[in-house]
Amino acid sequence: MAKIFQFIIDWSEVWGLFIPISILCYRKQPDSNKPVVFYVYVALVINLAIDLTWKFRSILPASYTSNNYLYNLHSILRFYLFSIFFIRLDQPFLVVIKKIIPVCFLAFILVNFTFYENFFDYWQLSSRLLSIEAILLLFYTLQYYLFKINDSMGTTIMTTDFWITTGLGIFVALNFFIFLLYNELTIHLQNFAITLWSVHNISYIIFNLFIAKGFYESGKH
Repeated sequence: MAKIFQFIIDWSEVWGLFIPISILCYRKQPDSNKPVVFYVYVALVINLAIDLTWKFRSILPASYTSNNYLYNLHSILRFYLFSIFFIRLDQPFLVVIKKIIPVCFLAFILVNFTFYENFFDYWQLSSRLLSIEAILLLFYTLQYYLFKINDSMGTTIMTTDFWITTGLGIFVALNFFIFLLYNELTIHLQNFAITLWSVHNISYIIFNLFIAKGFYESGKH
């Protein structure tokens, strides 16, 4: 039973995305949700490649057995698609900062992978990239809630963007320290690092459940 549960968790980065995709099959989404819709489909392709590379690494040529660059790619795409989502929201609060952050993130990527890390590192994913992505997305989610709290219009809180933002906030908050410390843990506490990644996978399921809820609520209007 434990092996079956672990197998399900190991593949959750793939099957979890079918939760929001199932909603997309019968709920048309507004333009404001398009970055998130695109993310769901792109993430499915990337995560499928990640898990297939990992599961079949024993039979693949040695140069194709690392999936770290795919995690890096996923991180970059997730950040930019969700930053577009937040910038497009009708929230003038901190709008200039929200538009500057993607430019700063691009500068960080160029400097980091030019001088400090290898994007295609065979042995390690970029903890630095993933943790910076997480903290910036956490900023987006926090400013979203601050706007909602200070919104004098008394608008409904439980909107489609609320559910999507909440799911993202839970995901990045739970995973920030995992991303930050993961490479060190794989060196010194490998078994613990593998177990800890299951927390990431479970949080990804929660993330997709909230996205699905957001898609469902949006499709009702």
